[in-house]
Amino acid sequence: MGKYDRLGEFLKSRRTKEIPMTFAEIERVIGDKLPPNSPQYPAWWSNNPTNNVMTKVWLAAGFRTEQVDTKARKVVFRRVEPSSAEPPPSRAKKTGRHPLFGALKGLAHIPSGVDLTEPADPDWGKVYE
Repeated sequence: MGKYDRLGEFLKSRRTKEIPMTFAEIERVIGDKLPPNSPQYPAWWSNNPTNNVMTKVWLAAGFRTEQVDTKARKVVFRRVEPSSAEPPPSRAKKTGRHPLFGALKGLAHIPSGVDLTEPADPDWGKVYE
């Protein structure tokens, strides 16, 4: 079990959408001190998964940090609601294409008779003659 896994278990066990916590409460939950510089830097509390090990724990538990106040030494963990628009990662189709492939389909209409390969300005090449 990692140092911050208790925080993940604690967050998962709560039924509320928001869990406000002080840094001291987080230290009690993990049973250890936070890294010396972490409380001083708001970036340490960002939701970037490459940020630090603790960030990965709260993200894996289904939470994001909000309202980070380093001076008052407190943070709010907010439960992330799964989006109904996209399937869960385990069920996502792996097509080898970028997730945005086809996102603009049907948004543009090209009238019949329009040749998209025809230059917009028929005289554009005459500049070089």
